[in-house]
Amino acid sequence: MNDELLTTFDDNGNITGTAPRDEVHRLGLWHETFHCWFVSKEQDMLHIYLQLRSEHKKDYAGLLDITAAGHLLSDEVPEDGVREVQEELGIRVAFEQLIPLGIIPYSMDKEGFLDRERAHVFLYTNASPLSDFKLQQEEVAGIVTADFAGFRSLWLGDSATLQIQGFRVESSGKRIPISQTVDRSHFVPHEINYYRRIIEGIEAAFG
Repeated sequence: MNDELLTTFDDNGNITGTAPRDEVHRLGLWHETFHCWFVSKEQDMLHIYLQLRSEHKKDYAGLLDITAAGHLLSDEVPEDGVREVQEELGIRVAFEQLIPLGIIPYSMDKEGFLDRERAHVFLYTNASPLSDFKLQQEEVAGIVTADFAGFRSLWLGDSATLQIQGFRVESSGKRIPISQTVDRSHFVPHEINYYRRIIEGIEAAFG
C-alpha cells in the first residue's frame, strides 16, 4: 500500500508531481482523497452513517469516521472513488447517484506524519438496511447511524454527546449490536471546519 503513487499539489491546488504514499505522508504533501457520507431520510428525519474503524488500523483504530473514504491514486479521478464504497461496505453505488459537496482541503497532524488532504466529498442517499452492509473487516469494524440533528449539535457545540446505533463485527464474523452514547473523543479528529462543511452540505442537499 505504501508504494501506491499519489498526485501531489502545492498550497494553491496546483499539481506538483507524484510521490509514493508513505513519502506523501512523511513530507506532509497535499494529495487527493475520496469521502462519501451516507445519509438516509425516514419520516422527515435525517440519519447519518458512521464507519467504525478496525482495531487493526495503523492510525485512529476503533474510532468513528466517514462512512467510506480512501486515497485517489495518481491515475484515478474522483469517479473512481466509488470503489471504496463497495470495497469497504459491500454496497454498490453509481457515481451519478452521489451528491457532490466539492473539494474540502484540510490537514491532520497524525502520529509521525502530517496528513494534508484535498478531499473530494460526496453524499449518498442510502436506502439499504444495515443487514445489506458487507464490511471489509481489515478496514471496517462496524457501521452505526445517528440522528443528523444530534450529529449537528455535537459538532456545532450545542451538545456534548451523541447516541449511535448499529453493529460491529467480531473476528468470527458475528455481528454484535451497538447502542451507546459517544462524544467527540470517539471520532477521528478531523478539523472542526471539515465537520461543519459536511453539516452545511447535508442541510443544503436535504433541506
